[in-house]
Amino acid sequence: MRFRVLKKDDCSKARYGEIETPHGIVKTPVFMPVGTQATVKTLTPAQLKDLGVEAIICNAYHLSLRPGEEVVRDLGGVHRFMGWDRTVVTDSGGYQVFSLRNTIRVSEEGVEFSSPFAGERVFLSPEKVIEIQLALGSDIMMPFDHCVPYPCERDVAKEAMLRTDRWTRRCHTTFSDGKQGGQALFGIVQGSVFKDLRLESVRRLGEMDLDGYAVGGLSVGEGRYLMKEVLDYTIERLPWDKPRYLMGVGLPADILDAVEKGVDMFDCVLPTRNGRNGSAFTTGGKIKLFNSVYREDQRPLDDGCGCYTCRTFSRAYLRHLFFAGEILAMTLVSLHNVHFFQEMMSDARQAVLSGTFGKFKEEFLDVQEKEYSK
Repeated sequence: MRFRVLKKDDCSKARYGEIETPHGIVKTPVFMPVGTQATVKTLTPAQLKDLGVEAIICNAYHLSLRPGEEVVRDLGGVHRFMGWDRTVVTDSGGYQVFSLRNTIRVSEEGVEFSSPFAGERVFLSPEKVIEIQLALGSDIMMPFDHCVPYPCERDVAKEAMLRTDRWTRRCHTTFSDGKQGGQALFGIVQGSVFKDLRLESVRRLGEMDLDGYAVGGLSVGEGRYLMKEVLDYTIERLPWDKPRYLMGVGLPADILDAVEKGVDMFDCVLPTRNGRNGSAFTTGGKIKLFNSVYREDQRPLDDGCGCYTCRTFSRAYLRHLFFAGEILAMTLVSLHNVHFFQEMMSDARQAVLSGTFGKFKEEFLDVQEKEYSK
């Protein structure tokens, strides 16, 4: 993997760059749709390509449980398995494992938990997590990290941060022994909302000279103000010449805040989850199609949108599909939402190239901020 910063915004820390992986070039800043189980829900790989998606993120934890990483490996790796020939990032599943707080047993060796599918006990170690991702054949891999909820006590956050550091070192060793050409391993900065812990995590991860650096443990209830504060002192201390990835953050205001601080990569389930629930992101704010006001509305979801959904269907028709229980409803609104996020990131990149990111962000969020505050 190679990363280049091609342009920095004139009045902020926003930057335009390219990540080159064995499966193509990803222009940054980038939003990656979530394909947890080797599929972006309700959308085909061909539709994602038509929308301009260059990278998606899958979940190694889920794929190891079902169908099993050996199955994916023997069928040609995750790219061939899911019919996607562009970049694949895999998350380790640390967040998902630690969300099972009542069923897990944590030790220095790893985590034991009950499978949410069959109930059998499963053990994941840092080494096993990397072995799973190597078998899947993803382009960019994430280490096994210890995620904590918000709020949490400082000593709990410190213990988790130090454990994440130790586990990342073990991940790095396993990755170095087994990686194929071009594959990359990132590190994940932890430390909750404690500045000294975040900065110590940055320092420790920097000693390993990883391929990129992610910020984890945010968007877990701390609110926008604290998130921005953490990013203020964390992002600027990450290496300039490596990709910077904010994990699991998907509200437009949060994404553009982070781009302004120099973040390159994002992922979140929001576009497709909202789409399946009848909510559409538009330049005029969020539309909730179940509202009766749209029953006879002939307008597209977004007057300025060029996606297939907006070119072809009315709000009234989309609302009808939801009330009729038609699966097509979820596909069409999810398609629109992914298009909205792709266009937002494309416009952000163009704004960096022209040195006008601050102006773009302010104008874009004039309406979005009102929706954010509801």
